[in-house]
Amino acid sequence: MHDQQQSANAPMDSASTPDMNQTSNASTLAKKWGPLAVIVILMAVGFSQGWHQYLSLDSLVKNRELLRGYVEQNYLLMVGGFALAYIAAVALSFPGASFLTIGGGFLFGWAVGGAVTVLAATIGASLIFLAARSSFGESLRSKAGGFIDRFAEGFREDAFNYLLFLRLVPLFPFWLINLAPALFNVRLGSYFFATLFGILPGTFAYAFIGSGLDSVIEAQHAANPACAADPSCTVTLDTSAIITPELIAAFVALGVVSLIPPVLKAVKKRRSEK
Repeated sequence: MHDQQQSANAPMDSASTPDMNQTSNASTLAKKWGPLAVIVILMAVGFSQGWHQYLSLDSLVKNRELLRGYVEQNYLLMVGGFALAYIAAVALSFPGASFLTIGGGFLFGWAVGGAVTVLAATIGASLIFLAARSSFGESLRSKAGGFIDRFAEGFREDAFNYLLFLRLVPLFPFWLINLAPALFNVRLGSYFFATLFGILPGTFAYAFIGSGLDSVIEAQHAANPACAADPSCTVTLDTSAIITPELIAAFVALGVVSLIPPVLKAVKKRRSEK
């Protein structure tokens, strides 16, 4: 009787094993690719709907009075909404984050606007970093070799300083720096704090510019009185007048300073090998 029960249960056990494996594989794939898939879908929807077009100085200038009214009526709600919008803009790799930073300084002042922006940008960058690392980071690292392996090893040894340099110097797109460390298995802690400290100077510089944006607008209105008297007339700001070569040079200088520790470490290592 016992043997008959075992023989009857055997087909069921063998049939259930593939189903369990399939469920396990599906769960693994969902955990691995799910976060990145959600980000890509939202990114596609955002670009198709033109959400990124709102991240511009022209849009800020056109709606500044309306936005300022919202801030006066619901300050904390607007601060929270701004933080969420910034997190989404960074995580979805929308262009124009610097303009959103200027908007934060304009709406909340350079201190509050800068602080909220730094935290929101770091969180948004960390989200896309974690999604990329869990999805394709491991597979690409396993296929790498030669120079890439040596570079990755050096990057991991001084991840904080290298990331600090990349964040300070505005030579590479922000979205690219968000993704690249995922290929080198950088720890989340190093990534988070290097991003947090690395974007501090630039963020507060742009927020400070935003806090004085009214004076720039008034100056352009004064230069064009007819536009100032016409409500339908809009002011177009020249971004080259705001993002100056001197400002970029200052960021580059900060970036060079951040590279001093890993350079000294490499020199000491070579001397010890000799």
